[in-house]
Amino acid sequence: MKLNEGAIDRALRVIAGLVLVSLAATGTVGAWGWIGVLPLLTGLIGFCPAYTIFGMSTCPMKK
Repeated sequence: MKLNEGAIDRALRVIAGLVLVSLAATGTVGAWGWIGVLPLLTGLIGFCPAYTIFGMSTCPMKK
């Protein structure tokens, strides 16, 4: 697996994932809030399978 997420992208995914999971855990939102596990994991790992499918990357270019 090659990293395909930049630092800002990863940080936003982790924050969004944590917010959704915590809202789901407290019962503020329904069960759909557990979908926040996906952005949380992809943000922690730094790899997004959807980016690979669409040929995208938010990583800075290496020289």
